[in-house]
This record gives sequence, structure tokens and C-alpha cells, in this order.
Amino acid sequence: MLSKSQISLLTSLQHKKFRREHGLFIVEGHKSIAEFVESHYQIDTIFHTYGNSPKLLKLSQKINFQEISLNDLQKISSLKTPADIIATIKVPQLTVSEPMNLKNKFSLVLDGIQDPGNMGTIIRTADWFGITNVICSEDSVDAYNPKVVQATMGSLARINISYTDLDDLLSHVNLPVFGALLNGQNIYTTNFGTEGLIIMGNEGNGIRPSVQQLVTKAVTIPRIGNAESLNVAIATAIFCSEAAGKSYK
Repeated sequence: MLSKSQISLLTSLQHKKFRREHGLFIVEGHKSIAEFVESHYQIDTIFHTYGNSPKLLKLSQKINFQEISLNDLQKISSLKTPADIIATIKVPQLTVSEPMNLKNKFSLVLDGIQDPGNMGTIIRTADWFGITNVICSEDSVDAYNPKVVQATMGSLARINISYTDLDDLLSHVNLPVFGALLNGQNIYTTNFGTEGLIIMGNEGNGIRPSVQQLVTKAVTIPRIGNAESLNVAIATAIFCSEAAGKSYK
């Protein structure tokens, strides 16, 4: 049974302020938790209901397990229909200033992404195409937001997420910088090479002007139909396919 202080702590993790304060975030569901158990992320505690003994609970003796009631689980879950297992996981303290290898690969750079669903889908897309670095502007939505975590379907476990000042990063990086812009080269004729940073902009405003100035190659997805705009997560998938996917041809 959870104490009142535990319930207060776990429910507070729905908010960015307290995730930062406690250095923890929540993951729900067997599949997603299993992905994190097998990753570089450090598991804090796994909470499970009575009689629930999924295989993943036997993967490591170093993980703290706590059996809780269904009623307590419903109190701490962010889902309308909670899974029967929830984990608290430590937020990694990765920053771009630390040894993050950006050479000989593609990395995604997200400038002001605000929607948790978009962020989660982008992280899952990056994982599909083998892109392991997602670098976010400091005003982008928190990748450890429960809605983002849920939308990644476990892919977050394999992605290095960092938040930084993009102007500073791009001013010092010695790599091609591809920007998703309206007035750029046709993506289908663009030679991405084998490495670089791919910048995707805010849902409503695109890439901010100061970051645009640091783009070395503007790239656009040509519009064939009449839609006014393209969802940023969909656009990211197209960029990942054209850039990272071409290395398999």
C-alpha cells in the first residue's frame, strides 16, 4: 500500500517542475517498462498490482519492486485506463556539452516543439530510422512529460535527449545543418550525405529567425496538393526517411 507522501510524490511527477526537482519520470505499461529495463536508463521503482508477476520483474534483482493496490495504481496513473504496472525512472543528466557523438550520423534538432503527441511521435520516428540523438531547444516540451513518454511506445529508452541553447550549439558545430524551411531545395533531390543536424521547427512558427541564419542548407518538402501545412511529426518522418534512409540504398 502506498503512503500519502508516496502518492503525493508520484502524482507530482505529472508536472515538469517536480520531475526536475526529484529527477524522476513515470513510465506505464509492460512493454514500455521492459524497454527501459534493458536500456541505459536507471530504474528507480516498479509498482505492480497484487498477483501481477510479468517476466520483466525477474530481469534484475537490483530494481526496487513494490506491490500496490489497484486503487492506489489508479491514483498515480495518468491514463484513463491504467496498466497494472508503473515505474519511476531517473532522468538522465545528458547535455550536448558532454561527449555526445554527432559525427558520422544524423541527429534531430527540435526548435520549439510544443505538442507532447508530436514530440512522442518524433522520438519514435527517430528510433525507427536509427537516429539516436534528439537535441531540443530549451523551450521545447519536456520529453519526460507522461504524454510524450506514452506516445514514444518505449522508443524513448533508446534515444539520447538533450536540451540546449540552439544558437550556441549551431554556432560551434562543424557539421552540415539542414533546416526544414518553406523556401529550400526539394527534399527529393537533396544530397544529405552521411552526417548532419536536421532542424525541425515549431508547429505554428517554424524555425526561429536566429536559428535559420545558422542553417547551411534549407530543404523543403514540395507541396503537390492543397493542404495549408504539414504536421511537424509527419514532416520529420519524411526528412528521416530521405536522410537516414538513403544510406541503406
